[in-house]
Amino acid sequence: MNYLSLENVSKSFGDKVLFDKINFQMSKGEKIALVAKNGAGKTTLLKVIAGTEKAEGENAKVQYRKDIRIGYLLQDPIFRDGHTIMEAVFESENPKIQATRQYEKAMLHPEDENGMAKAMQQMDDLKAWDFKARIEEILGKLKITDLEQRVAHLSGGQKKRLALAQILIDEPEFLILDEPTNHLDLDMIEWLEEYLQSPNLTLFMVTHDRYFLERVCNNIIELDAGVIYKYKGNYSDFLTSKAAREENQAVVLDKTKKLMGKELEWMRRQPKARGTKAKSRIDTFYKIEEKASQKIAKDKIHIDVKGSRLGSKILEANYISKSYGDLILVKDFAYKFKKGEKVGIVGPNGAGKSTLLKMLTQQIRPDSGKVVVGGTVVFGHYTQDGIQLENDKRVIDVVRDIAEFIPLEKGNKLTAESLLERFLFSRKQQQVYVSKLSGGEKRRLHLLTVLMENPNFLILDEPTNDLDIITLNILEDFLMDFPGCVLVVTHDRFFMDKIVDHLFIFEGDGKIRDYNGQYSDYRALHKEELEESRRLERERQKKIVKPTVEKPKDDKPKLTYEERKEFNRLEKQIMVLEEKKEKITEQFNNPDLTAEEIQKLSIELGEVKNEIEEKEMRWMELAELA
Repeated sequence: MNYLSLENVSKSFGDKVLFDKINFQMSKGEKIALVAKNGAGKTTLLKVIAGTEKAEGENAKVQYRKDIRIGYLLQDPIFRDGHTIMEAVFESENPKIQATRQYEKAMLHPEDENGMAKAMQQMDDLKAWDFKARIEEILGKLKITDLEQRVAHLSGGQKKRLALAQILIDEPEFLILDEPTNHLDLDMIEWLEEYLQSPNLTLFMVTHDRYFLERVCNNIIELDAGVIYKYKGNYSDFLTSKAAREENQAVVLDKTKKLMGKELEWMRRQPKARGTKAKSRIDTFYKIEEKASQKIAKDKIHIDVKGSRLGSKILEANYISKSYGDLILVKDFAYKFKKGEKVGIVGPNGAGKSTLLKMLTQQIRPDSGKVVVGGTVVFGHYTQDGIQLENDKRVIDVVRDIAEFIPLEKGNKLTAESLLERFLFSRKQQQVYVSKLSGGEKRRLHLLTVLMENPNFLILDEPTNDLDIITLNILEDFLMDFPGCVLVVTHDRFFMDKIVDHLFIFEGDGKIRDYNGQYSDYRALHKEELEESRRLERERQKKIVKPTVEKPKDDKPKLTYEERKEFNRLEKQIMVLEEKKEKITEQFNNPDLTAEEIQKLSIELGEVKNEIEEKEMRWMELAELA
């Protein structure tokens, strides 16, 4: 069933062509990711598909199936002025959403008995109680709790989560998502990953999260030099197919250049008076010349900025603590950094990760304890807020304000213009105002300004947000060879696994655990610990011995012999199903899985979870009678 068709769609800004006469279709159940370098037009194409920008080009068409509902998540969501979170979340014509909204409002004012009775009756009439539970699950997973808070008071990250909740609650059949994992913590990302794997959802998205691409998508579209290339499969399949395409392009281009050489030799030998056949061959020559003149785009960032010398004494945290009122963010944290260490920081939003970074860089003072910074340490702090500049400043002026010449390795120097070119800012683009750059281009410029300070201790707070995959790969390679220290906060699991040696994990109440290993190893261990905790709790419940006190006889029903057998049988079945669920979940880590296998596993996992839930509910019913 066809959901979306694009025909001869083009878009340009001035002389810059973002895409030209592109065509593709989407069918029900497809999950497509759009990848391209920053500034290539990813967000613009999403806007064209979503209908917020018009397509250009003769006979251009963007067509949807008429009866489908569409949800569009913007990179920077916009809400109505004065709205509360509740008003924003439940802004929908869906009758069940409206009924749930009225019920939530009634719950905030229980003194209004008539309003409560009316809201409950409406929920009964529409059979909306299950729907309400699903809304609560989505809001809970995205940590949206204070429904009366004004949207205007939320941070950019909170607004992004609110917009995502708003879309998922409305249950559209077709989702268009622009960087859905930005501003989500790791637990939220893994939950959303599982949610979007539903075979009933059709998805078109832009994301830089490579694990997300690997586990959610079954097709990838690449926008390269204004042309669309479609690849079947997930991120691993895309990398393989893209490499093969580029290799084939190189072979074809080489053959075309050789053919052009022969044709050019023939052209030079011909007399001025030519017949019809000769003219035809001349026309063919010009076509070959055009093809041979094409260049295969091999844009790469070159990061070879010189780092300052780092002495033996680097950075020490001596039992530092920080609280705000009753909220304990960091408690008695102690650590001594060694040269070349690369450490990741993991924890939910609001746990205190940014607070720890600010204490270590002495931007804020700890309540107790002390931070000692070595005399040779030069911090390079890449902040989550990005670059803060006036909108009327040109790109070249941003760099010149720091230095006209930049020292490189081996005593070499580089002009500001040349350095910008290495970061994929052409001479023409260097004259563009910062306000005209895409989100990813601003991030790339911010990264450049940090590295220009020649740091030997990099503090990276969410460095992957809005950066394209090409830039991420180059940044990862640079950080792996970086001789100084790196301390990184990121929700990009792929980036974390590739870069860091060990983790600082925020476990709540100010406790920070030092875990020696990658993030994926920690998550696997964490899941094992959770499963073991649940198993022990079930065992504890089974071993509770009730006091044998004679009670007066009552009419309360007792377990029959058959129910007792069923009760014991359910305990064993639940344990078996939990093991089965764990084995299915482990299979998703296999990078060789095809899209069909992933879909099959997703369905199987959903069935197992439903069966566990049903059996646990029955077990609880029988436990009350036991």
